[in-house]
Parts: sequence; structure tokens; C-alpha cells
Amino acid sequence: MEFRSLSVILWLISLVQTWQAQAWYRPTLSVQPNCSEIFSGETVTLSCSFQEVRVTDWTFYWYRESTRLHHSDENYYIIRGITVDQSSKYYCYGYKKQGRKYSFWSNEVTLTVTERPKASLILVPTAQLFTGEKVTLRCDIKGHTDTEWSYSWYKDGDSNHPVHSSDVKREYSFSVRESDSGKYTCRGERRSDSQRSEISDAVILTVSAEKPKPELTSSHKGAALIGNPVVLYCKLGQSAGWRFYWSKHTQSPENETKTETHSYTISSVSVSDGGQYWCRAGRGNPDYYTHYSDALWINVTGVSPPVSLMVSPSRAQHFITDSLSLSCEGQSDSTGWRVRRYTHSEKVSDCSSGWGSVTGSTCSISSLSTSHTGVYWCESGSGESSNPVNITGTNGPVILNSPVHPVTEGDPLTLHCLYRDPKPSNLTAEFYKNGSLLQTQTTGEMTIRTVSKSDEGLYHCKHPEKGESPQSWISVRGDAADEFSHVVYSQVIKRNKKPKKKGQDISEQDSQTETIYSNLQPCKDADAGSMDVFYAEIEVKRKVKKKPKKKHEKAIMNEDTVYSELKQNTDKGL
Repeated sequence: MEFRSLSVILWLISLVQTWQAQAWYRPTLSVQPNCSEIFSGETVTLSCSFQEVRVTDWTFYWYRESTRLHHSDENYYIIRGITVDQSSKYYCYGYKKQGRKYSFWSNEVTLTVTERPKASLILVPTAQLFTGEKVTLRCDIKGHTDTEWSYSWYKDGDSNHPVHSSDVKREYSFSVRESDSGKYTCRGERRSDSQRSEISDAVILTVSAEKPKPELTSSHKGAALIGNPVVLYCKLGQSAGWRFYWSKHTQSPENETKTETHSYTISSVSVSDGGQYWCRAGRGNPDYYTHYSDALWINVTGVSPPVSLMVSPSRAQHFITDSLSLSCEGQSDSTGWRVRRYTHSEKVSDCSSGWGSVTGSTCSISSLSTSHTGVYWCESGSGESSNPVNITGTNGPVILNSPVHPVTEGDPLTLHCLYRDPKPSNLTAEFYKNGSLLQTQTTGEMTIRTVSKSDEGLYHCKHPEKGESPQSWISVRGDAADEFSHVVYSQVIKRNKKPKKKGQDISEQDSQTETIYSNLQPCKDADAGSMDVFYAEIEVKRKVKKKPKKKHEKAIMNEDTVYSELKQNTDKGL
């Protein structure tokens, strides 16, 4: 009995030893990266190892399904740039050189290889950006949630040095400068196993240093009839993502009207819709705003007006070298109308005489000079004429942005002090009327909330460093139906006199009436070195009988023309 028990014990001991030997000779196959899904292009390492057994005297064999892939004295096998078609089951075993023993097959490892996802980069907004504007670079990994990834952004092809990285956010936002212009890419890195996505295609970020300025135009030419629709357009070279803001009478953010498109429609205009309009655009959160446009005057009348002279930019004063457009516009066809002017140097001349270029009924001046200072008007072939406007060209550093046409009584009026580059950082300006200080404003603009006839006069502004602007006459009309005339009228009698000197013969003109223009009030601008000249329309008639001079007239003989003393007429309509 004891002998049988000893035999059983020895048999059990041999079983344990056999099991231990078998365990020692069954390798373990492991994989790096150790993840359920491997991206194509990754480097995969298959390691074949024994527990508590040295592997220096072994040769190892790796199989994919039943196909032998590789054998080596090293216990690892590296697959570089793995592809989707290499998805399969893998095994290994070992061969012990000393003793010529084979191990058992290893455990089974399944590799699942999928296409590496590609990142995509989106710019918000997608259009050209401007200094100070906020941009967002959004990195998306198609088919994956953003919680799986951390993200990196790169500039100009340098994929080794990210400009920004984030462990949680797929969006990178910052305020741009001109130096931020360039090509940007991004990619993601999966948090669970550090596998990277394919890098995105490059997107181009373009940043301009100069803040944009829109152009404000109207669907209506000339004065608008009461009850008719008028559409205003705020035009930007880059219009993507912008919201548009519209101001009337004054540039006031508190009273702006917002539209999602670049147009603003007044479906049925009334007299109260007349006045000065501006627009600007904004986008982003918080809003990044463009400059305000130049002012656009909307004139409303109950009757069809004659052709009017429209000036762009719509102001009376301009810097030299600026461009200027003068157009004859009206309710009816303006074909055949021409732009004329009066200056001291050229007297009366047409745009086609060389100081401008003519396209239809529009006269364009590409580069203003002080010699362009004068009075301008439209004239038809039959002799009809529009109301004249005064234009001043200055070589000084400051101008007053004042309306070129009269202001309607009761409307607000905003005057701006404008500067030639470089613009001052301190915008404080003084505003004067008829030489007397009215206001000092830190914003560089002055507003008269309700204009009256008493506000007519000569205005200019002054900056403590830049100096003074020229003066401009601002007229006030009684209501919207008044003519846009803001000059002082006076008759000039052209007498048919016997010439006393050679060259004074005017007999060829004594049978017709002629309209000319003369200066009303010259004011010397010492700083700018130019003359601010205000003009009056003067009707010249042939005089048959000699009449005695009135007491208020100062008869000044100048060749064959007698100039009367100019009186301001405050009657309605002038």
C-alpha cells in the first residue's frame, strides 16, 4: 500500500514538471502600439518572448495566418508603414538551438488596420482679414469625435514646431497682425495611443494692415421723389461674413440700423428720409468694424428736380492728389449735359478742356491741385444749368468734411476734421463759425442736432498740431422742396460802351444774355497757402438805356463789366 502511494506522488510530480516545461516553451506574442485599431502607415512591432526564459539562444518565426513572414535571432519583428491589407491574425514560435527544441505556438494576435484619418483645417472667417480682427482655425478629424484627440497647428510647412497645441480644443483663435499672414496646417494626435492623423491641406491666411472702408452708393440718381423706393448699397471688396450698419445724420453706433446683407431699402421715401447717410460693416464676436463710408446725401423732393451736380467724395474740401468725380444726374436723361467750372486762372471752361476726363455726363479728376478750387455746375446744350457747388483743393494737412449741398432746416449736421497721413493719435479739434470758436471736441467731429437758418456761415476746424482747415460756406434750405442753391445772386450790367483800349471790343456779345460766375468772398488760408473762394452766379444782360447807380452799388470799371456790390439774399429758394 505504501509502495502504491509513493508511485502516485512521483507521477504527480512528473506531471507538474512537464506542465512547467510546457509553460516555459509557450511564447507570448505582444504588439506595439497596443490598440484595437491601428492607422495605416504606422510602425508596428511584434514581440515573441518567454516568461522567465532567456531568449539569447533562440530563433523566432512569425506567421500571418499560415504564411511565414520572417525569422530572426531577435525576438521582435517590425512592420514599417503597415497597410490596410495587412489586417490579419498573427502567431509566433521559437526554436532553441541548444537542444534543438521547438516551442509551442504563441497566443493569437489580431491586427485591425484602418486608413489614417486626415485632418481638415477651416478658417473662420474665410475671407481676407484685417489687423486686429479675430480669426479661428478649426481642426476637424473626419469620422471621429473631438474628445478623442489633442490638436496642433503649424505655419508655413514647419510640422515639427507647432505655433499652438491644445489637449482639449479643436479651435485656435487669436487677433491677427500682418505678420500672421501665411499657410497654416493642423493635425490631431489620439490621446489613447498617441497615433497621429494625416496632416491637413494648407489654408492661406491673408492679413492686411489697413482697415477697409466701404463705398456707399444709391440706386437713385439725383433727388428722390416722395413715395418712390430708394436702395442704399454698402460695397466692400471682400463681403464674406459681414453684417452692415447704417447711420443717418450722424455716425452714431447707438442709433445704427443693422442688416445681414449689404443693402438697405427705404420702400417709400418721405421728406424726413432726406439727409446724410453712412454705412460700415462688422463681423466676428465681438464685432470688428470697418471704417465708415464717405457720406451720401439723399435729397427728397415733391417735384422732379432739374439735373444736379453730384460730387464724389461728397464734400466741399479735398486734399491735393485726391481723385474727384463730378456727375450730372437727374430724374430724366442727363445725356448732353456737361460739367463746367469757373476758376480765377481759367475763368469758365469745360471738363473736356483738359482739367478732367469726360465719360458721358461724368467728369473725373484723377489728381486734384489747388488750381482746381472753383465753382462747378452742369450745363445742357440749350443753356440750362444746375445749381453750382463750391470745390476747394488744399495742400494743407487738414480739411473740414462738410456737405457740398445745402442742409435741410431741422435736420442734424455733423462736421468732421480730416487729416492727411500720418493721422494724429490725438483727434481733439476746435470748430469755428465765421472766425469764432463754437466747440472743442475730443472725437474730431461736431454735431448740430437741429439745423436752422442761423447756422449758415463759414466753418473751419483746427487741430492743435496739424493746423487749420480751409473755410467752407454751409447753407441751410427751408424745406426739401427748395432749390439747392446756396449762392448769393447779384446782377451785373454789361454796358455796350465804346472801348477805350485795344482788346476791349464787346460788340459781338451785346445782343445776348450770358451767365458767368464771380467770387463772392475770398479768404486767405495762411497755413495751406491757398484761397478759399465762394462764388455767386451772376447774370449779365445787355443794357439799352443808362440808369443811375443805386446808392448801395459800388461801380467798379473793369474793362466792359460793372460789378455791383454783392448782397446776401435770405429769401426762400436762394
